Amino acid sequence: MIDRSLPIPPGAWLGLLGGGQLGRMFCMAAQSLGYKVAVLDPGNDSPAGSVADLHVHADYLDKAGLARLASIVRAVTTEFENVPAAALAFLAGRARVAPTASSVEIAQDRIREKAFLRENGFEVAPYTVLDSERTASAVEPTLVPGILKRARMGYDGKGQIRIKSPSDVPAAYRAMGRVPCVLEQFVDLACEVSVIVARTPEGETSTWPVSENRHRDGILDVSVVPARVPGEVAARARDIATRVATALDYSGVLCVEMFLTRDSRLLVNEIAPRPHNSGHYTIDACVTSQFEQQARVLAGLPLGDPRLHDSAVMVNLLGDLWFDGAQSRCEPDWAAVLRHPQAKLHLYGKSEPRRGRKMGHVTCLGATAMEALDAAREIRSALRIGEDAAL
Repeated sequence: MIDRSLPIPPGAWLGLLGGGQLGRMFCMAAQSLGYKVAVLDPGNDSPAGSVADLHVHADYLDKAGLARLASIVRAVTTEFENVPAAALAFLAGRARVAPTASSVEIAQDRIREKAFLRENGFEVAPYTVLDSERTASAVEPTLVPGILKRARMGYDGKGQIRIKSPSDVPAAYRAMGRVPCVLEQFVDLACEVSVIVARTPEGETSTWPVSENRHRDGILDVSVVPARVPGEVAARARDIATRVATALDYSGVLCVEMFLTRDSRLLVNEIAPRPHNSGHYTIDACVTSQFEQQARVLAGLPLGDPRLHDSAVMVNLLGDLWFDGAQSRCEPDWAAVLRHPQAKLHLYGKSEPRRGRKMGHVTCLGATAMEALDAAREIRSALRIGEDAAL
């Protein structure tokens, strides 16, 4: 019998499903608390696997690999939402697991996710489900213009097609491979925001300050913290995130992404059952980072203080920076970043840069938001990142 009530002391092993950069930062945070980390990931050269104390090379549904992981660790978490829920369910009988398979299953499927949000009283953008040629040919004109999204396995703008007119929908649906999709109406946005929330199995919650997020080609480009929104809106966003986590009976670190409309409504866009790119600023700008908090929840420790001690602007670094012109590859000017007294460079240890691939980030700090924004502009200029009018 697994005793899930007792804290797991430093020195013990924690487990992680997934080998990406979120897992890498979790490993580092957990190791700084004194834990050893075993990562299960099928890749041979993963960012998390390269820093973990043990890398179990196995598929996420490989029972032998999962059993080996469970024999080593006392608790397991995940670093990306598309880990099969069945893997979490398998591990739950052998170790403490956070988040649970039931929570992850909802967030893995946009159709289930939106139904869950509506059923629990959270406002979402108008949408419809497309699951056949017939439904794709009978879309309400009021939902267009909009965006067609695969119900499963979409991220960073992948698995999405913009729709300009109802006549575009059938072809777009076929281009998606005729898999279940959601067609979501475009709304009149002031900005996009997100809130990272941590919740223990006992129901204790904690939220970080609201992040204002700007995207480029569907990929997060810049996060500004605290978000440049009225205090009442920020308080409401944090409350929504807390209530979403509670409705899910969630355990772990969760990101709730929201649309702020021009008439000050907050619409829940997506739920990410893990730490999030928009929360990377917490490593350098907060008393407790989202990754340390993830380790604390997993180990049954008290939640850390999420308080912001500096304003921050997080700038994503994509693989495009490594390419000069069409083909030739060159290393970005890291010296310019490292010279800047307010910039904190984080590279993810990925050996092969590709256009659109997240390779790292820079967090720019300041006593005020304006100071952090000025530093971010200087960093973007030094690295020749295209200008963002939002800055």
